[in-house]
Amino acid sequence: MTHFEKLLNSHLDELFSFAQSKIKNPQLAADVVQDSLMKALKNQDSVKKEKSIRAWLYQILRNTINDLYRKNYHNPIDQAEMDTFASAEELDHLACRCIEKLLPSLNDDYAFMIRELELKQQPVQKIANTLGINENNLKVKRFRARKQLKQRLEETCRICAKHGCLDCDCERS
Repeated sequence: MTHFEKLLNSHLDELFSFAQSKIKNPQLAADVVQDSLMKALKNQDSVKKEKSIRAWLYQILRNTINDLYRKNYHNPIDQAEMDTFASAEELDHLACRCIEKLLPSLNDDYAFMIRELELKQQPVQKIANTLGINENNLKVKRFRARKQLKQRLEETCRICAKHGCLDCDCERS
């Protein structure tokens, strides 16, 4: 077993617990975790620092859950199968509630981009057209917007932001 595989295994239980909190069917949750780990293995070269692997794995898992939900949301399935998924409201909770509260503290364009691209998942081309810029310029601005948001999260939330903002309880504290 490689060092990277050992790192993946060290996070397996918490990834599975997270998936089970979002997907009601335990077998489907296990499949999603397995798919996420396979994606992580394929893309292990994209992890720059070993310290950031946990947040990176959660991001892959969240994306895999969202992809599964979208795939089945757009393709009709029977109600019994639909009951295995978390509701749309539960999926919305994947994004930390702190983000919405912090948007007004960002540059206006950055707040708009985060809201439209990250939270509403609007197409890049549409947002570039709205802002009157090309897609490459939007990518640069998006990077800067994410960086500014990360800074605000770290200033405000401290611990949860540094650990991927996973269902944090900032609002309750």
